[in-house]
Amino acid sequence: MSSVAKQAGLVPLLKISFEKSPGRRQEFRFQRSFRIGRLDECDVCIKDEHVSRHHAEIAFESGQWWVRDLESSNGTYVSGQRIQHMSIGQRLTIRLGNEGTEVHFEVEKLASPKPVLQWGEPGKAEVQKNTSLAHYLQHYFGKSVEGETVGEHTFRVRQAFAYVQAKQKRKYGGIIAALVFVVVLAGAFAFYEHQQSLKQRAVAQELFYTMKSLDLDVANLERLVAQTDSKIGLDEIQKYRNRRKEVEQSYDHFLATLHIYNPKMTEQDRNILRIARIFGESELDMPPGFSEEINKYIKKWQGSGRYAKAIQTAKANGYTSKIANELLAQGLPPQFFYLALQESNFDPYISGPMTRKGYAKGMWQFIPETAVKYSLHLGPLVDLRRPDPSDERDQYEKATKAAARYLKDLYSTDAQASGFLVMACYNWGENQVLPLVRSMPANPKDRNFWQLLSKHKDKIPQETYDYVFYITSAAVIGENPRLYGFDFDNPLAN
Repeated sequence: MSSVAKQAGLVPLLKISFEKSPGRRQEFRFQRSFRIGRLDECDVCIKDEHVSRHHAEIAFESGQWWVRDLESSNGTYVSGQRIQHMSIGQRLTIRLGNEGTEVHFEVEKLASPKPVLQWGEPGKAEVQKNTSLAHYLQHYFGKSVEGETVGEHTFRVRQAFAYVQAKQKRKYGGIIAALVFVVVLAGAFAFYEHQQSLKQRAVAQELFYTMKSLDLDVANLERLVAQTDSKIGLDEIQKYRNRRKEVEQSYDHFLATLHIYNPKMTEQDRNILRIARIFGESELDMPPGFSEEINKYIKKWQGSGRYAKAIQTAKANGYTSKIANELLAQGLPPQFFYLALQESNFDPYISGPMTRKGYAKGMWQFIPETAVKYSLHLGPLVDLRRPDPSDERDQYEKATKAAARYLKDLYSTDAQASGFLVMACYNWGENQVLPLVRSMPANPKDRNFWQLLSKHKDKIPQETYDYVFYITSAAVIGENPRLYGFDFDNPLAN
């Protein structure tokens, strides 16, 4: 990067080009971070089976452009060597997968910036005028100097000014004292109100995590009852549910007292808090910038036709109610419906790229190992990337039942009823996420997605982070699609 660019704090233009089809090249130019992958939502979409859904990220850091592999299946290569993170320099060529598309980068030169005009520097005349004004102020209104001789006019001006000063001090002294008393009283009241608010907030947080603990107890009881067919167990489950309902009513009362959903809040922000609550996070514990991050992913959905097309597919084929009912039957939020959108766009016959555990297939993208665990029969084409009528992963009703059971198991065990942790497990794999989760205290307050990000963000793939926020933002849009520019109503409304 040139010294001019460094001094000016400018980001040089990066040109990217690749061969889209034989004899046809495609070019892009960026001055911001961007992503390359196979999905339409990527800034640069390359339809090549060697390219992962989110393959690589290009970012401007420390004064230069860098390319970073996003844990892609087939890797990113430079001169035949697999790389994870590499400076682009002035130009660089990478290959997406050992036999995939070649992508060329070239940093374009920046023009020298024009000199910046500095405003607010006084001229000589202004300095002289200010100096002259200061002289007159001192002469007529300054303190008398012992032995100083002044004219009668100056003496009378000073005498009048001293009289006015004394009168104003007496007049405003009482007013100032009264104002100070009011300010101190108001400050004391505000401090008391603040302390009460903090106490109420702490109680509300405890109530929320009591609800989460009750959710886990109910889930464990349901599993036990399913194994023993105990009538006593069913009665206990109902008691827990009644208790949970009471706690939730108390929690909602505290939210109202604390004005969490205040009248000035936009409907967009209300939807974000509501969906976070549905997925098992407290409105009182949202990390700074959460709403802004969700809105960023909402814009990605708005900039792509994928959301509307997928919802249309689900409604036209009757998938919406079937999926929602299966999730509700397992005591799960029906908004996990949007997980299938992110996985497959509701395509029951889709096959993902080859992974070290085989092809993921069907609407819920089960890999062979998890499919067998949840009693889905694998077909003879298990090792081929194509639809298989004999493979139950491609039979959406059976696959949906299995997915609901799988999500329930994740939800009610180590994930501690955190919907965001469940999504992370589903995408990255429970064997990757749960060891990190188990390193945290075994309670819902300390075992959630925010704590996972705080303690292990360097270990979590960008694809998994994106996955959680794409699903959550899709659910937020689903609360009122027309509010976000889509021409249909909430698909889960009925």
